[in-house]
Amino acid sequence: MGDAWASIATFLPKLVGFLLILLIGYFLAKAIAGILDKVLERVGFDRVVERGGVGQALAKSKYDASSLLSKIVFYALMLFVLQLAFGIFGTNPISDLITGVIAYLPNLFVAILIIVVGAAIAAAVKEIVEASLGGLSYGRSLAIAASVLILGVAVFAALDQLNIAENIVNGLFYAILAVIVGSAIVAVGGGGIQTMSRFWERTAARAEQESGNVKQEAQGSKERVQQRAQERADQAGRGSTQPMDTSSS
Repeated sequence: MGDAWASIATFLPKLVGFLLILLIGYFLAKAIAGILDKVLERVGFDRVVERGGVGQALAKSKYDASSLLSKIVFYALMLFVLQLAFGIFGTNPISDLITGVIAYLPNLFVAILIIVVGAAIAAAVKEIVEASLGGLSYGRSLAIAASVLILGVAVFAALDQLNIAENIVNGLFYAILAVIVGSAIVAVGGGGIQTMSRFWERTAARAEQESGNVKQEAQGSKERVQQRAQERADQAGRGSTQPMDTSSS
């Protein structure tokens, strides 16, 4: 009976400390996440993310980019709070599990960063290609293909960073490349030389036609730039002459 009371007397202070750490840690994590959310909104983080193309993925979500990032920070901080709280009871399986999850967090953050940067680059490349080759028949298709390729590479890089089934991810990547190359070989071999010859003739004729369109687009862009520069110069000239007219009158 004495041993039982001794165990209870030893356990109760640890339980109180556990609950206090959880309570204080929860409010601290909540406050830090709230401050981070307001700071990100103040500096225009959501607008930057939307321009980077990630905003499309969050369009159907109830969280915007700043709220989502603050939620991630909140739960990451709570993991540290739980690790500290369970550490009061000494070595235990729950504490070891949380320690393993915390050790995995850097890989998760790097993977998220890879996806965000990859999506931003893919959106920028798509916009640039569409703006440069928008007048061509294959401009939009080429822009979409380049964007998907860059985003796909980012996804594979993120999965590799997370160490998720490395052999499967690498095998899937090489399998996709093999399918693309194999499809091209089968298309050439099965389609016949004559079919490919006619295809390349049509492609060459179209390329010659499109080269003229490219020159026209470049000439038109140059003329538009000159016209805008002239308009700005005229506006600046009118702005400088107006004070002189009023003073002379």
